[in-house]
Amino acid sequence: MKQWNLLSSIEQQQLLARPAQAQSASLQQQVAAIIDAVAKNGDAAVLQYTQQFDCESLQQLRYSTKEIAAQAAKLEPTVRAAIDKAYSTIAAFHQAQTPKDITVETAPGVVCTQRFAPLDAVGLYIPGGTAVLPSTALMLGVPAQIANNPRRVLVSPPDKNGELSPALMYVAQKCGITEVYRCGGAQAIAALALGTESIAPVAKIYGPGNSYVTAAKQQVAQLPGGPAIDMPAGPSELLVIADDSANPSFVAADLLSQAEHGVDSQVILLSPSAKLLKATAEAIEQQLDILPRAATARQALASSALVQTRDLAEAFAISQRYAPEHLSLQFDKADEAVDQVNLAGSVFIGHFTPESGGDYATGTNHVLPTYGFARNYSSLGLLDFYRRFTTQQVSKVGLSELADAIITLAETEGLRAHARAVSVRLEEGS
Repeated sequence: MKQWNLLSSIEQQQLLARPAQAQSASLQQQVAAIIDAVAKNGDAAVLQYTQQFDCESLQQLRYSTKEIAAQAAKLEPTVRAAIDKAYSTIAAFHQAQTPKDITVETAPGVVCTQRFAPLDAVGLYIPGGTAVLPSTALMLGVPAQIANNPRRVLVSPPDKNGELSPALMYVAQKCGITEVYRCGGAQAIAALALGTESIAPVAKIYGPGNSYVTAAKQQVAQLPGGPAIDMPAGPSELLVIADDSANPSFVAADLLSQAEHGVDSQVILLSPSAKLLKATAEAIEQQLDILPRAATARQALASSALVQTRDLAEAFAISQRYAPEHLSLQFDKADEAVDQVNLAGSVFIGHFTPESGGDYATGTNHVLPTYGFARNYSSLGLLDFYRRFTTQQVSKVGLSELADAIITLAETEGLRAHARAVSVRLEEGS
């Protein structure tokens, strides 16, 4: 346990530093090499990396419709029902975000419209490795389905037998995924961005992943003609603000729910109550004993912290500085404090709002900005699966009304052809 006001500015900065960023220089070089290999060798490079990291015997990237159906058929009824329930809440929340075209007559005879069109091809990255995440497939697949993107391409690393999980394949069926490929990591991101013999390139790449995936997304987005990306969504993180009204067992469970994601996850508890901090630390140790992924959680906790603040106001200020992916407010009347801590990917308000609810089935999207990017990136939503564009239609009368303003501004900027494009229409138009 640490006291914030006793830390130096450097110590405070170190406490809030994300663990995955410490190796960023070498990581960026490794990712760049993988992207270059895929650019030069296509499927062969993707297969080589997949064999190296996931399945030695894999020979085919594409997962056929028959294979998808066979895996989905293995799913236990209880898991199928849980997916169906989560699908319904996620679909309800995202369906309400459906955009509508906006038409405005900005001046007499001048009609401007903002229109929306679904992206032609979207790449949906579903992490694998230490945990299979059908929930992420729902978070990406449901909005892609509602937006009706024509190509919905799912990529995910296979298990050691070259298979994808029944739960993941059931979600793929339910969301109308059009293509499924067995590959993960930076090589999968490169394949989606650049295209290979098997995988045509996509317009935009979505989904969280480890630090390699996040770096790959950022690098391919900078390539000439490269894809857009949803956001820098990397290793999971949670910041909890709590006081004496909080239940230490609730707080500990939430912290561990994120710590078990991976060794590069990070969790932080801020509280003015030394009593709560001590009780939460004890609860963490007790709950670790019953967790199958305790070893992973313990490694993540090494880069995490329980911090005593002077008051809740100081905790709010630290949270704004950290800009967490997930922010949990566990104190009475927490709903009245939300405006004070708006720099977060998603906020969980009150004692009975576990972070894992948002991970699975409250309806909000769990693909969120990490690394502090919540300062300037938003949580994933339906609009991210569209592109918007504008149209304008001007009558001769309308152009006459605007002519003086357009010509004057064009002349002011020294762009005579711009001005002429207006005047010639008024002079020669019939």
